[in-house]
Amino acid sequence: MNIKKLTTLGILCALAIVANLVISFPIIPSVAFLKYDPKDIIIIIGGFIYGPFSAMLMSLLTSIIEVLYRNAGGNILIDVLMNVISTCSLACIAAYYYKKDHSKKGAIKGLVIGGIVSVTAMCLWNYIITPIYYGMPRDVVAAMIIPGILPFNLIKNAINVLIVIYLYKPLVNLLRRNNLANSDEGKVGLAFIIFVAFIIITIILLFLVQYGIIG
Repeated sequence: MNIKKLTTLGILCALAIVANLVISFPIIPSVAFLKYDPKDIIIIIGGFIYGPFSAMLMSLLTSIIEVLYRNAGGNILIDVLMNVISTCSLACIAAYYYKKDHSKKGAIKGLVIGGIVSVTAMCLWNYIITPIYYGMPRDVVAAMIIPGILPFNLIKNAINVLIVIYLYKPLVNLLRRNNLANSDEGKVGLAFIIFVAFIIITIILLFLVQYGIIG
């Protein structure tokens, strides 16, 4: 990883962290513990520039910093895991498809597929993790999915996708004018394999929960 790429990723991570700390609010009152913040927008743009592996690294770094800053007695590992799954299921998949088809059509296709995967993953992972994290009965969490968790993630991802489509070109052009951004085609396969693994793990955990093997 060269100095220019490190510098640009550092700038983007800083922007994502600032955006997260300045803007954070609930969207759906019934699931007020789920809060929207715009950091994913910056991470997706980083993924479009440098590929899904870089988006994954940005997600991990910003999630760790966010959780260390905001965590108040929660489970740090679970907080980071949920943050990374939420962000990467959109950002890495979007970046993967954009690298395959480096056009507006490819970007929109990646964002739509990533958005669908992200919404699905977060509904499943909230069903699995929220009862453990908050000590709620699982049937209470299940009752929150359709009226709360699902619309929250739909709205969150729709906002992120629309802003990325609007903001990507101006921000990339600004970075390029300052000699801070060149595309990077590497590591696409690795990131995609990791997120296929995430999907498989999600299915396995859901199966274990359904059959009472884990709480």
